Amino acid sequence: MLTVVIQAGGQSSRMGRDKALIPFLGQPLVARLVERLSPLADELLVVTNRPEDFTFLTLPLFGDKIPGRGALGGLYTAIEAASKPRVAVVACDMPFASPSMLQFQAELLESESADVVIPKTEHGYEPLHAVYRRAACLPAIEAAIRADQWKVISWFPQVRVREVSGDELQRRDPDGLTFLNVNTPEEWEKAETLARQFDRS
Repeated sequence: MLTVVIQAGGQSSRMGRDKALIPFLGQPLVARLVERLSPLADELLVVTNRPEDFTFLTLPLFGDKIPGRGALGGLYTAIEAASKPRVAVVACDMPFASPSMLQFQAELLESESADVVIPKTEHGYEPLHAVYRRAACLPAIEAAIRADQWKVISWFPQVRVREVSGDELQRRDPDGLTFLNVNTPEEWEKAETLARQFDRS
């Protein structure tokens, strides 16, 4: 059983307005993510500190449980809010977030008895396109926050982490679009052009 959580709590400072709500190919970007990821989810949630702006989704909405703790606090909120044992967490600014990749990650979580299955590219880890085992990850994140740690992966030494990298990523993300995020109007325009050329799961 899998909860999918869409993180819509970022500051969007470089975009100048809330990225989750800007139209992408005619619909708010967050609605595109809901449409892409719904078939995968036994439960679908949105984390946002502006729930009044997201009621149109008719989904459960959760604000930060521990305000002011940045990305780690947002991850804690996502995993704590989930009711299923496995939790996929995805950023709202990833227009090509991949249900098939997340399904593969969720299967690895079980088959390899991992606590986190996370892609690792040349740019580093992708914690906002990862799958987490709630029972193991929640107390580890709580401990990291109590220890005043801020890095979103600071608690990884306390759990079993399975990286997805190299050939595994290439086979499932041959176009290299899955982890593309949009932070500026220029990146937005480029992503829309790419989406018109080939949308995929």
